[in-house]
Amino acid sequence: MPLTPRRPRSRRLRAVLLAAAAASVVAAALPAPVPLGIGDPLFPHLGNPGYDVLSYDIGLSYPGNNSTPLEAVTTIDAVATDGLERINLDFARGTVHGVEVNGRAADFASADEDLVITPQEPVRAGERLRITVRHTSDPKAATDGGWVRTTDGLVMANQADAAHRVFPCNDHPSDKAYFTFRVSAPADVTVVANGVPAARERHGGRIVSTYRSGHPMATELAQVSIGRSAVLHREGPHGLPVRDVVPAVDKDRLEPWLQKTPGHIEWMERQVGRYPFETYGVLIAGAETGFELETQTLSLFERSLFVRPEFPAWYVDSVMVHELAHHWFGDSVTPRSWSDLWLNEGHATWYEARYAEEFGKHPMEQRMKNAYALSDGWRAAGGPPAAPRATAPGQKIGIFRPVVYDGSALVLYALREEIGPKAFDRLERRWVRDHRDSTASTADFSALASEIAGRDLSGFFRGWLYGEKTPAMPGHPDWHSATPRRA
Repeated sequence: MPLTPRRPRSRRLRAVLLAAAAASVVAAALPAPVPLGIGDPLFPHLGNPGYDVLSYDIGLSYPGNNSTPLEAVTTIDAVATDGLERINLDFARGTVHGVEVNGRAADFASADEDLVITPQEPVRAGERLRITVRHTSDPKAATDGGWVRTTDGLVMANQADAAHRVFPCNDHPSDKAYFTFRVSAPADVTVVANGVPAARERHGGRIVSTYRSGHPMATELAQVSIGRSAVLHREGPHGLPVRDVVPAVDKDRLEPWLQKTPGHIEWMERQVGRYPFETYGVLIAGAETGFELETQTLSLFERSLFVRPEFPAWYVDSVMVHELAHHWFGDSVTPRSWSDLWLNEGHATWYEARYAEEFGKHPMEQRMKNAYALSDGWRAAGGPPAAPRATAPGQKIGIFRPVVYDGSALVLYALREEIGPKAFDRLERRWVRDHRDSTASTADFSALASEIAGRDLSGFFRGWLYGEKTPAMPGHPDWHSATPRRA
């Protein structure tokens, strides 16, 4: 029999107690925190359901060396697309000090590479969210992406799934957002990030540099450079501001390469139209990464690419054009899932090869004929261009196989042979115009190609993008694919 209080409680007190009891029941009923994902075929636990990020504001405090964790505050503005009792963020390789949701302290726990947040009240669909996470960002274990330690500081290399090893986020390219970076560093250290500078404030012996992006960006394209760098300014087409970030000791040695960038931009604009962002530049890092990376508005390159004598000039130029081309194909028009990666790398390789043909006298047709000979082997090893197989644990960048580079440029070559150069050029321009600042899929590309060609190309794309064997090359019946060796 329930106990009866000796005197009536007020209605307000009763309501408070009932609400608290209900909240306790809900909290008790929640299962243990688990990692979630949006079901990407290659990275099933990447990204998180239930919300759409609008912007990130990331504050970092660089201690003056690249082996001590940075103190950080990440603020995420988002809108809930579903009702949520918990909010999952992708985050690993840092210590979380505290979390707030809409200004109120929230409980949190780690589950694999997710930060699972329990707000004081469930979130309703359509509700605006401001999530603030106070945390560290640790560069010491940077062996599989995220922070890259350079000879004089740090840069980021977040592709494909490593941004959450730097800051809490919804780490999937389908959820693009605006970015602000506020980086505090010693006064003798140079900081540059995506976008354009918004503020520079001195606080004693430290300077806080603020950068903002003018266009939405995928998390994998975020970039912050911290080091003893020189920032070199020049002008690109239509007055575009171009700024390059290089080790200060190398600025004179690297200038002959850097001064080529405005010409590269002009060449790309003749192919596909106006450069899509507010600035561009080359970031040259003193680090051995084994790759270059199209971080938005500030492409990352290894120093060795420009100083090793065995690399001929035409090759270095074409690699620079490859990363620049990504700013149309991959950065502005971003893949909806990682299986759409061929749209990024195939196009960047296509324009790299066209540049090498025009300026390096390396014929595109011969390169594509060689790729055709190897294509069946590439498909056997890693899957067809638009249906790549997942990689083994610990080898996530293994999705960047030859089939998504020359093997996917080969698809574009076949498409041009199928529909003709004029229709192909219209397709390229329409693609980057129609999907600017958004995400797009392989199905979108197939549909647009069919519209421009005036006929259904779904059968063409089914064979070229999903077939186990490489289809016959239109117009080249003499091309043959070598039989792949059995393992």
